[in-house]
Amino acid sequence: QVQLVESGGGLVQAGGSLTLSCAASGRAFSSYAMGWFRQAPGKEREFVARISRNGGSTAYSDSVRGRFTISRDNAKNMVYLRMNNLKLEDTAVYYCAGVATLLGPIAAGGYDYWGQGTQVTVSL
Repeated sequence: QVQLVESGGGLVQAGGSLTLSCAASGRAFSSYAMGWFRQAPGKEREFVARISRNGGSTAYSDSVRGRFTISRDNAKNMVYLRMNNLKLEDTAVYYCAGVATLLGPIAAGGYDYWGQGTQVTVSL
C-alpha cells in the first residue's frame, strides 16, 4: 500500500511554469506505476501523464504533450510533473495516482491509490 501527497500547485500566469510534486510513503514505491490526472470544475477527471515504475516509459495526453514532463525519483519516493507554457485550460485540481504494475493505464479507474489533489489556477 502507498500513501500519496501532492504539493506545488498555485496561481500562475498564462505562459508560466509550475512543478508539481507527489510524495509517496509506504513500501516498495518502485513497484508502482504512477500517473497524473486533473479535474476541472464540472468536468470528469482526465488523464494527463503516466510513467512506468522504473521511469523508462512515459506517455502524455494530447493536450499537454510537449509542454508537460513527468518524472520520478525512486530513491526519494517522489513523482514530479513539470508544467511549462501553462494555458487557461490547464486550470484544475491535479492528482497523482499509483497502481502496482509496470505501466498504468490512462483510465483513472485503473489506479488504486490517489492523493488529495493540488489546485493549479492559470490566469491571464
